[in-house]
Amino acid sequence: MKRAILLVGLMGLAACQVSRPISIPGITRAPDSAEEALEAYYKTLPDDFYPRAPEGLPLPDTDQPLSRILVASCLDEEKPVAPALEEIAREKADLLLMIGDNVYGDRDGRNYTVNQAELDELRESFSDLAARPDFQAVRAAHPMMVAWDDHDMGANDGGKDFPFRRLAERIHERFWGLEKQDVGAWPGTYYARTFGPEGQRTQIIMLDTRFFRTPLMATNEWGVKGKERYIPSTDAHQDMLGADQWTWLENQLQKPADLRLIVSSVQVMATDGHGWEAWSRLPKEQERLYDLINQTGANGVVFVSGDRHTAFLYRQDAVLPYPAYELTASSLNGSFAETTEEMDSAQIGAGYPPENFGAIDIDWSTGTAALSIKANDGATVRETSVKFK
Repeated sequence: MKRAILLVGLMGLAACQVSRPISIPGITRAPDSAEEALEAYYKTLPDDFYPRAPEGLPLPDTDQPLSRILVASCLDEEKPVAPALEEIAREKADLLLMIGDNVYGDRDGRNYTVNQAELDELRESFSDLAARPDFQAVRAAHPMMVAWDDHDMGANDGGKDFPFRRLAERIHERFWGLEKQDVGAWPGTYYARTFGPEGQRTQIIMLDTRFFRTPLMATNEWGVKGKERYIPSTDAHQDMLGADQWTWLENQLQKPADLRLIVSSVQVMATDGHGWEAWSRLPKEQERLYDLINQTGANGVVFVSGDRHTAFLYRQDAVLPYPAYELTASSLNGSFAETTEEMDSAQIGAGYPPENFGAIDIDWSTGTAALSIKANDGATVRETSVKFK
């Protein structure tokens, strides 16, 4: 009962952003912000408050070269079957990247749930995911690296203005067993790992495009092609990653690697094909990302993304010193259509809306990587090749 009363008070703070004295075990003072008040409360929550994934496999050894990486996003944990997830469990691979919307924790069915300071729906969604046999099979089959997106943060299209993001981060990191690793020591869910010896190094950079992101600019023509929901922001202070993550990324890009996968939950290269969330909706930040890669001399960059409920391949020749590629793999079991007319100026062929996942097959002898979109039965439906050495 005391916890419920305290929570109601904190909800009021979050709603009105007014500082006033609060009483939390070990703390009695005026908080500097509603977010600080909530953070103090969240630190009192017991360990069994958080759902946990089944035990997973350890990541490959740092000196092991990777030859095959699978990519997946957008899994509705309330749907009973995900053939694509079952197929992933059967595939051979060194690593699986779950890159966002790994659950839909901001809604129950089609009803969105908001203003839950304890994120009940999000925690229930992760518990449901942990109980799925297809997910358990994947956890037993492949080592995994993970990123989050809006639905597993707990707010549709959310960013830094989501008042409960710090609890969402805790739920994410504890579920995936990351809380005692480096990523658990800083705000946000970004981290990186490198595998393989010199000449066969694959660096995987998992960005957080949610925790620090400033608001997007709403469209002035709702539903119009290319402006469906958002238009490019004109805000001079727009930010995708936050100051600390930008500095961290700069340091990561200066580390030695032959192939670098920069994983962004939202699309990086798509610019004129749609008006949904993407780096192009914060154009100064999109340009900043390209500039940073150029300034650091980072070689072998390939972008990997999800979010779109359609899979795509992209290539641009003008943004980096070498051809830039992107693989968008989405979604595992949330298909909305069989075909799409969407076509971006950087797009390679037609998008693929049915259920899917992605694969990256690396040939170290030729310095090439095949970027593939796989149907939910494992058949290759789209493919392109990247020369990275």
